[in-house]
Formats: sequence, structure tokens, C-alpha cells
Amino acid sequence: MTSELISLLMFSNQPVRGGAEEHILQLLRGLDRSRFRLHLACPPELAALLRPDLPGDVEVVELTLDHLGDVAAACKLGRFIRQHRIQILHSHMFRASLFASPVGWLSRVPVIVETDHVREIWRTGWKAGYFIDRWAARFVDRIIAVSGAIARYLVEDKGIPAAKVTVIRTAAALRRFAPDPDRTSGLRKSLGLADNDPLLVLVGRLEPQKGHKVLLQALPDLLREFPRMRVVFLGEGSLRAELEKEVARKGLQPAVRFAGYQTNVQDWLAVADLSVLPSFFEGLPMSAIESLAMSCPMVATAVDGTPEVVLDEKHGLLVPPGDPVRLAEAIGRMLRNPERAREMGRAGRDFVFEQLSVERLVQSTQQLYLDAWEHRRRRPAAAQETRADEHGTGENHPASPVQVDTNASGETVADKVIR
Repeated sequence: MTSELISLLMFSNQPVRGGAEEHILQLLRGLDRSRFRLHLACPPELAALLRPDLPGDVEVVELTLDHLGDVAAACKLGRFIRQHRIQILHSHMFRASLFASPVGWLSRVPVIVETDHVREIWRTGWKAGYFIDRWAARFVDRIIAVSGAIARYLVEDKGIPAAKVTVIRTAAALRRFAPDPDRTSGLRKSLGLADNDPLLVLVGRLEPQKGHKVLLQALPDLLREFPRMRVVFLGEGSLRAELEKEVARKGLQPAVRFAGYQTNVQDWLAVADLSVLPSFFEGLPMSAIESLAMSCPMVATAVDGTPEVVLDEKHGLLVPPGDPVRLAEAIGRMLRNPERAREMGRAGRDFVFEQLSVERLVQSTQQLYLDAWEHRRRRPAAAQETRADEHGTGENHPASPVQVDTNASGETVADKVIR
């Protein structure tokens, strides 16, 4: 263990606050201050959203680095890295790593880490060949996958070396997920709901990935059987105006409420009968962890890492993506059997508290940092030669990764992913 603080920089190029950004915030809150000095680089929009919840000792540099033309931002990032002697650079999402990791490498950052939160289903044509992904991975020492499904995607589809990939499942700060009647008593009344009227919530950014339109397609059939049902969309995003028009066109205004981004998502989940997540792709969805932490059962799509949290017929029901008929059937089944749904919610709560605590996330990530840093300190000369060989240059550059990493359960990703 090193006796001096390790200077660590988190990087995100997303302007909105979603699951990946909550993941970053949890790490910045939980990492050991006796070992790390923490910094955050992100767009001004995200900085404004995170700042109320950001620890006061985290230094923030605001910059937008998301395109090849953002040369000034790349230079600003490089200057910050050099001035603060950043020793670990950790980017979240591949696109963020694509732009930040080469800057970190050129600035001689010893350890470069990337976390991949989603499968990029939108990749088509030449982009689906993943040539640029394999090129960019050469600048990265460790790649964290937030689920086993994402790890398989990285190794089997993208062709990333399994030795670089570690599964560290995303998690939630579960201690705040306890019902508080003083906070929740007025929520159902604000929607005009009686105690027995069904309430569904969809927690997620208003983006195509989350499948809001599929739920809107399923609602007319459901409302014929459950006319007093209400649906609340918790989140903001680029589709808000379009979704509001769709609600108006279908005459669904009495049933659908756009509540925007909410800091008290746990209160909405506490009063909901069901949480719905009709996503087309996910990593390991934070909203699923949060829903089950509040004993709120789920109907979700069986995509990527979602089945690793929402166990079918145990914590809720899983359906195929993009299928409003199957979605409506599953929601109807849950609403017709409220006691069984509550049993699923309680089982889900037990599962996430045992397997997906933020303490486990922080501990596993911190250990990965320390292992990578100690490896760099032990073998600087050999590592520099290896990195130089990879890039075809004789210059001294930071360390190459160790060959096998383990996840929080002690299983190697080389074993777990290829199996």
C-alpha cells in the first residue's frame, strides 16, 4: 500500500444525470480519503446537477470533450492532469474513454481505467466492427463491466482482451431506501389516487433506450381493465416533448404524469404498486436496483444485465423488448395478483441488499485501483516497454495491466465471461 495519496480523476462527458453519473457520485462519496485525492472532470451541465450532492473535497474542472473538434477541451484536460499530477484516470462510458484516455496516455497518467455501463445497441455499419474500440482499449489498463452481460459483450463482440475486463456490478446507496410515511403520505393524493388505485412508475431518462413509447402503446389495453391506473415518468431527456405529444394524441393525459428528474425517487417507489422498465438495452440498471430496494416489484425487459437483478418470477416478470402486448400482459398479471407482486418485491429487496450494496461497489473498485497502482509501481520499466511496444514507439509510457482480474465474488472474468 502506498503511504501518499493517489490523485484520481473521474471523467464523464454526459451533460445529464443518469445511472452512470449516480455511479460516479457513489464512488466519489465512498472512496477512502486516506488513500485518494479526488477530482472530477465533466460538462458544466452535469457539474451543476451533481454539485448539491458532491463531497466538498472533490475538485471539479468543467469541460465538454465529446467530439474530435473539442481541441481546447482536450488541452484543458491535459493541463489539469499534469498540474494535479493525476495518477489514475477513470472514464465512464466508452465514448468518454475514447476521448479522455488518449489524453491521459499522452499526459503520462500511470493507470487508466474505463467503466462500460451499457451495450451500444445503436452501433451499425462500420461502427459495429468495433475497430476503434479495440484501438482505444490499448490506451486503457483496466476495463470495468457493470454486469456479466456487459463483460461478455466486451470480450465476445468487441474483442477486448478478457485479461483487461473485471466485473464490478453497479449498486445503489441502499441505506436511504426505507419507507418514510411523513414524506410519502401526499404523493398518491397529488395524483388523485385512492389507496387501491394502481400506480406504475418508470424511472429513467426520457431517451429512446428506455422504451417509454412501448409502455404508452401498452396503456390503452391496460386502462380498459384498470381505468383508475396512473403512470408516472420520473426523469428528463431529449424525448420529453415528443412523448408529451404522444400522450396527448392517444388521449392518455389523465393517466400519465411527467414528474421530471426527482431526488426522492425512493418515495415514489415506496407508494407505487409496480415499477416498469421497458428498455431496449441496459448495463445493470440502477432503477431496477432502486425499485427492488424499496420492495417495489418490476416488469422489465430481458435485456443485458437486467435479468441479473430482476430474476424472472422471483423479483418480477421479464418480457421481450419492443413488445407492447407482452408488456401489457405482464403488467396486468402483476396488478391482478397484488399479494404475489408484494412477495416478489420483498424477495428483490433481500437480494439487492445482499448482493448490490454501494459499500461492495466502492470496496471492489478501490481494490482494483490499488492493485493496478501497485502493479505500476512494482514494474515501471517493464511496463513502459510493453506499452511502448503496443503503440510502436520507444517513449516511456504507463503500465500495462495484470493478466487476470477478479470480480467482487472472487471469480475471474476470463473464467466467467468465456464460460
